[in-house]
Amino acid sequence: MIDFLIKSSISLFVLLVIYHLALENEKMHQFNRFYLLFAIAFSLTIPLVTIEVIQELATAVTTQATVAPEEATTRIIKDSVDYWTYSIYTFYILITSILLIRFITNILKLRSKAKSTTRIDYKEAQLVLVKEKTLPYTFLNTIFINEMDYHNRKIEDELYTHELIHVTQKHTLDILFIETLKVLFWFNPVFIFYKKAIQLNHEFLADEKVVQSYNNVPFYQNLLLAKANANPTYYLASNLNYSVTKKRLIMMTKTTSVTRAVLKKSMLIPVVTALLFLLCTKVVAQETNVKKEITPAKPGNLIKTYYDKTTFKIKDEKGKVASEKKYNELTPIEKRAIPSILPKKKELPTNEELLGILSKGAPEVIEIDAYDSKNQFVQKGENEVYNTAGITEKPDFPGGIMEFYKFVGNNFKIPEQPNLKGKVYITFIVEKDGSLSDIKNIRDIGFGTGEEAIRVLKICPKWIPGKMNGVPVRVMYSLPITIQSGKA
Repeated sequence: MIDFLIKSSISLFVLLVIYHLALENEKMHQFNRFYLLFAIAFSLTIPLVTIEVIQELATAVTTQATVAPEEATTRIIKDSVDYWTYSIYTFYILITSILLIRFITNILKLRSKAKSTTRIDYKEAQLVLVKEKTLPYTFLNTIFINEMDYHNRKIEDELYTHELIHVTQKHTLDILFIETLKVLFWFNPVFIFYKKAIQLNHEFLADEKVVQSYNNVPFYQNLLLAKANANPTYYLASNLNYSVTKKRLIMMTKTTSVTRAVLKKSMLIPVVTALLFLLCTKVVAQETNVKKEITPAKPGNLIKTYYDKTTFKIKDEKGKVASEKKYNELTPIEKRAIPSILPKKKELPTNEELLGILSKGAPEVIEIDAYDSKNQFVQKGENEVYNTAGITEKPDFPGGIMEFYKFVGNNFKIPEQPNLKGKVYITFIVEKDGSLSDIKNIRDIGFGTGEEAIRVLKICPKWIPGKMNGVPVRVMYSLPITIQSGKA
């Protein structure tokens, strides 16, 4: 919910600023009405949209350094009752209920007033004659006017036309829409400014029609100034005197060229695109499958077949045979130390000659000495990062991996989000001294879960470092963390 509120508020604010800076003072009021409604709908929808950008992880990490779920999945469950969250929800429901009752009450008052007094059909609307002294105002297809002013013909034709535009263009629906959102999002003041912008634009639309119909701008301006003293009767109605300001009077005589209007409208495309990119894109890890990358036609399969019946004797740093392995069990370093199968001559063999060599098969026994001086090129540099599958001893947490799970579970703070469930994927390097570095969030479920996982790992005690032939080395490690709020 917090993520929804933040993203929607950012979008609402940016689009409203764009409206006030670029569109409000231009005479393209129909487009502006659409823009304001679109801005609200777009902003409330954008947090629900996710555009995934696939990021392929390096093969050395994704195919060999991934810890199996049964070995590296920690489950964090939050069972405690959060009274603070319940208090916030209760307060929200209370305020929303009060505003909703007020909203419905005002609608019922207007409907009741329309039914209880004299009604007269007038073009596409109905005139409702009321006793109280008031300026004309509109709700849905009803125009409320003072009964005495109507019978004494004190209401100018321009005022009837003005209110009729509110009816025919259904401006009340816009106001009801924004008022509904104000009830639901009463804590967000940006909707107050949207309502003001929408109502002022409604007045621009009605003024424009009056000026076109009567072609007497000075008279209409003086009429508005003369009627500008009365207060609006209902906040849900379209009132004639709403915001009779210098902006409104100037707008009657202003013009906007077609070219300028097109330029103003087209500039909105990059703004909307930028908001989509900034608020909706999410980088996710591409999980590759090594088996899919290997096909029978590739040389790797021929090599495996070549060494199928061979036993490899692995020598340690003292030159003694320490273990025996099959080809599939060799580490990348050990594979690189295998003697070349090519004959020792300057000319490389042809494809036919190479296939002939491979078809004969390798010797039954081959000794591998990665520490031999002629094989020094296979040794990694001092700061190189190894995979868990490419070392002789994997890194471990003091007391075992279950103790690590307990540490994460005790320190991970679950976001205040009901029914939160999913996994956070984290990678990090276990340094030679056992400390953790280069902690990265590869994928999370939002609500700050990725940042919280990084924070917990930064305070994690030192691990037992991984080793290559007895020597501590830097090892890449990946860890999925299962998150679940509420009871398991």
